Amino acid sequence: MPRLPEYLKRPIIDTETTKTVRRILKTKCLNTVCEGARCPNKAECYSRNTATFLIMGSVCTRNCRYCNISPARPEPLDLEEPKHVAEAVKELGLKFAVITSVTRDDLPDGGAEHFKNCIEEIRKVSDAKIEILTPDFKGDTKALDTIISARPDVFNHNIETVRSVFKNARPQGDYDCSLNVLKYIKENSDIVTKSGLMVGLSEGINDIEQTLLDLKHAGVDIVTIGQYIQPSKQHLEVAKYYTLEEFEELKELARKVGFKNFQIGPLVRSSYQAKNCFEESLR
Repeated sequence: MPRLPEYLKRPIIDTETTKTVRRILKTKCLNTVCEGARCPNKAECYSRNTATFLIMGSVCTRNCRYCNISPARPEPLDLEEPKHVAEAVKELGLKFAVITSVTRDDLPDGGAEHFKNCIEEIRKVSDAKIEILTPDFKGDTKALDTIISARPDVFNHNIETVRSVFKNARPQGDYDCSLNVLKYIKENSDIVTKSGLMVGLSEGINDIEQTLLDLKHAGVDIVTIGQYIQPSKQHLEVAKYYTLEEFEELKELARKVGFKNFQIGPLVRSSYQAKNCFEESLR
């Protein structure tokens, strides 16, 4: 495996703020994708008094080959979780809350109602803007209608990778299904839509351009691109580490395709600087 470049390394940050965030999350028995997916930006986000909530458990019904979250039989939903998420949002004083989830193919609606309940509970106690990062719900439009009725400020569903790599990386997913999910939300609501992908999985520049075009045609407003980093030896290997100069070229490519709002860089992840992206989309 190629050696990890210096610009992908992050120092350990431990301050009173990060300790407070961890304490609140632990007290509320909440999971975060920051921990579950080993996000490299965890310390930075914790130091800014924020985190991305991971709802519906800590194990997944799918086995994506790039993801650090373990596949296993999930536990029943915690019906108190939406209330606990809302309490954490209030205690952290968040102005912008991001909620994601494991994939729950075992649930009839894929967990759409649970997402809705989280949004509704947050709005009872906070005026924070809300972004949700969801699975594909197997393309079920009833589940997507449930999401639309909850009116999150941002709907995010990641395409994750280009078509040529997709089945290897996401054997239980479907590239066109993910595009159709994003398109359905855009065509049936005025919710800001967002998607992202990783690079470094043997894709070519033409593959990336085509994926950006596909997302643009699906009506996506915000796009994110970051470097794939192998979580363990059991996961997909890194085919390439993109240089800082190549990430600048990807920004130009996004502009060429027609995106005005994007976050592109080595350590960019779906929810990284999500508040800034949303505010920029409004402008």
